[in-house]
Amino acid sequence: MACFFRRHIASKLSKALWQPEETFISSISAIPVSKKQQSPDFRFSLSSLQQNSTLPSADGIQAKIEALVQRLKPDNVVEEILVGRGTINFKISRSVLAEKILEKLHGEGHSFGVKSELFSSLQKGRTLVEFSSPNIAKKFHAGHLRSTIIGNFIANLKETVGNEVIRVNYLGDWGMQFGLLGAGFQHFGSEEKLRVNPLQHLFDVYVRVNREAESDESIWLAAREFFRCLEQGEEQALSLWQRFRDITIEEYQRIYKRLGVHFDEYSGESFHQSQAKEVLRQLKDQGLLQTTEKGTGVVDLSPAKDMSYYSTVVRSDGTSLYITRDIAAAIARKEKYAFDEMIYVTDKSQSGHFQQMFQILQAMGYEWAQSCLHVPFGLVQGMKTRQGEVVFLEDVLDEARARMLRNMKESRTTKDLEDPEDTAQEVGISALIVQDFKGPLVSDYAFSWEQVLQAQGNTGVFLQYTHARLRSLIRMQEGSLEATFDPQLLQEQCSINILQHLLRYDEVLYRSLQDLQPKHLVNFLMTLCHLAATAHRALPVKGSPPAQAQARLRLFRGTCTVLANGMRILGITPVEKM
Repeated sequence: MACFFRRHIASKLSKALWQPEETFISSISAIPVSKKQQSPDFRFSLSSLQQNSTLPSADGIQAKIEALVQRLKPDNVVEEILVGRGTINFKISRSVLAEKILEKLHGEGHSFGVKSELFSSLQKGRTLVEFSSPNIAKKFHAGHLRSTIIGNFIANLKETVGNEVIRVNYLGDWGMQFGLLGAGFQHFGSEEKLRVNPLQHLFDVYVRVNREAESDESIWLAAREFFRCLEQGEEQALSLWQRFRDITIEEYQRIYKRLGVHFDEYSGESFHQSQAKEVLRQLKDQGLLQTTEKGTGVVDLSPAKDMSYYSTVVRSDGTSLYITRDIAAAIARKEKYAFDEMIYVTDKSQSGHFQQMFQILQAMGYEWAQSCLHVPFGLVQGMKTRQGEVVFLEDVLDEARARMLRNMKESRTTKDLEDPEDTAQEVGISALIVQDFKGPLVSDYAFSWEQVLQAQGNTGVFLQYTHARLRSLIRMQEGSLEATFDPQLLQEQCSINILQHLLRYDEVLYRSLQDLQPKHLVNFLMTLCHLAATAHRALPVKGSPPAQAQARLRLFRGTCTVLANGMRILGITPVEKM
């Protein structure tokens, strides 16, 4: 909705400075709500005019601002134009502010803010996001939670603003780990245990074979032989591998369903093992593949071409490596999907891997590698359940649900729910996501159940509680909602604070699209929750005169809509009751 006001202000500046309106649009921003004092609604920074030479010099900038303000006249939309420090500030008519925002929200609903002209400069088209990507034959570790929810957020965000999004789960289903697992199962596996608790048994076998391999060289030799058989396509090895893969995907899909996450494609390293050979042939034909004294195949990535920095792409025995298969997968995806950008979501320890991979693709002549991006994230420290140190994601989700269910039962405000376990699960997942998204993704953070599940403060529980409370208010007044309302009846400061904050929604989405960080949206929604809580206490709907109740109900419904929209982008399912 800020577009209407931004365009109106840009029109004034255009006439005063004899420049196209588009010159000013991106430099007009909504002013954050101030708790201490009433503030204008928009600011225009003149520094942008110096950058594009509309104002050729910084000399006497304040005098130029004052002179420009004299030429800008208030009207029925902009009621006040004020001189700031290096800026011009604009105060919108309060009744126009309420009317335009709430009418837009009423008409657009889920699409509110996402058609902003701010997004016109950003790349649109087809986005491929690779995320989650756990390893086959291992239980879904809590460490994969971050990749899953961050990738889901990025995919949701891109989709919200009109990109076509392809969600890919690139499973770790190849490599020496399967040599170890195959050899381990042949030594320690049990068909009966595999039937009863398949993934747990495979995990136990993998742990044991790794432990045994530390002191028994024959285990390593057996593992290498099993992986060689896989690479050669031998039937017995492939059959066992396929069983492990099918078992694991079935288990993962159940957990993804709990998280509300879906994928358009489940692929894996195994899909590209034959294509990896073609990559090696290309590298050799282009003179990029070199052989070291140890017999490994490498690509020299050093600026001086002196082998001071290189990437290993094939083992001495001729078997492929993770990076070779990743390169093959990228080429295959470009051919299949013709993506405009491809985003990889993994932990920050893999930053060097992706840097090398993108460099090799460019060296091979694939200019589209410049549109590939790695989004790194840090580690979660201290995420444990009562069961012990090794944390599986399903255990974490069960723990969040159980703790939340207990908190809800102890709360005096909790309503009678048809299915309290479902609500507890959604709120528990919300708590995990908000805790994860508060800060920069690349930062490590310490996990605390007590902080995560607090009902007050900037938590997922508070976010869900605010939404549920507003939904309850709207349900109770559903039949009384009329098509029109009087914006003059929303002049209280707590109403204005909400309206001012809603002006920033498209800017928050724009900033999130620029750096793919969810913290901007989380912070925006938390502030909106606090503003809504204040307004809910100060502006009763029940018992107010009909016209006033109607205006307040419209304000709360609009607030609830934006909360729900933002939550869905984050990957949170809004609950109706708590």
